[in-house]
Amino acid sequence: MKKLVGDKFLMRLDFYIMKKFLGTYFFAIALILSIAVVFDYNEKMDNFMDHNAPWKAIVFDYYVNFIPYFGNLFSPLFVFIAVIFFTSKLAENSEIVAMFASGMSFKRMLRPYMVSAAIIALSTFVLGSYIIPNGSVTRINFEDKYYKKRKSSTARNIQLEVDTGVIAYIERFEDFTKTGYRFSLDKFKDKQLVSHLTAKSIKYDTAQVHRWTVKDYMIRNIDGMRESITKGEKLDTTLHMEPEDFIMMKNQHEMMTSPQLSQYIDRQKQRGFGNTKEFEIEYHKRIAMSFASFILTLIGVSLSSKKTKGGMGLHLGIGLGLSFSYILFQTVSSTFAVNGNMPAIVAVWIPNILYAGIAWYLYKKAPQ
Repeated sequence: MKKLVGDKFLMRLDFYIMKKFLGTYFFAIALILSIAVVFDYNEKMDNFMDHNAPWKAIVFDYYVNFIPYFGNLFSPLFVFIAVIFFTSKLAENSEIVAMFASGMSFKRMLRPYMVSAAIIALSTFVLGSYIIPNGSVTRINFEDKYYKKRKSSTARNIQLEVDTGVIAYIERFEDFTKTGYRFSLDKFKDKQLVSHLTAKSIKYDTAQVHRWTVKDYMIRNIDGMRESITKGEKLDTTLHMEPEDFIMMKNQHEMMTSPQLSQYIDRQKQRGFGNTKEFEIEYHKRIAMSFASFILTLIGVSLSSKKTKGGMGLHLGIGLGLSFSYILFQTVSSTFAVNGNMPAIVAVWIPNILYAGIAWYLYKKAPQ
């Protein structure tokens, strides 16, 4: 029996455990999300009715995209519940004792769990990085139209690099008129200012990409010790900036795929724009949340594989406490990154590192 257990990567018993794991995982998601949908609709029903939201849009634009988003968001919680629930049941029925008696080690018993965790981790990453962001565009646009406004209508003190050595500044920009006020454009060459444009206003031409019109402008050209000034009422120009670069929708980072996030972060950093922390956190969180499936699975199996006096209730209580603390800790560490100087990648991975230590300790204490 020992040889059989060691030779085959996956046996019938492994598939049995994987079936139980994944079946309980998806059942937990379906159960909790059905409750979440009911509570969410009760909370937002009045807003939907006040804004005359059509039923088709509520179902297909909002809830069809709401369900995978929140299911993926709380995937670590569902993993924990699934592992602890069915592993405790195996322990109560003395099935784990029978596995050990047949020559299977605790490490070998973990194999189907980790294969299942890998399936969940891969699914979570693909959904969170490529599929759900596209659905979030529809969901958030629906909320912006029928629930509450998420998009800012104005922006202040905008400063960004629109080209190499070219810095644009707008004191105030109004999205509904596509107009900015107190505009300036500085051009540098070898770190020396060679041109300084100021204008009372700048308006975006929605018919052409990167096309802007400045009004009541003055251009000061500097050539060594010599200066020349040009004034005018109106000037059409091309600038590599769009209103979307500084007029942002709340949770806009949720609407971007991971490649789009990476490109956006790089572009904004090159331009000297400082509002990238939330986007960096979202980018790294998608990877970290996927790895969390392995850590939380190991914690869950180590906790619930031993038959105890408290039974399944005790295991579920400890497991829920740990899973909620993981989600809370991840939120707190992300807040430190946004409001402090902590790098986003460090803030996102701190919970995983800490709970990996807890997982290793519990693994050593588990029955071998």
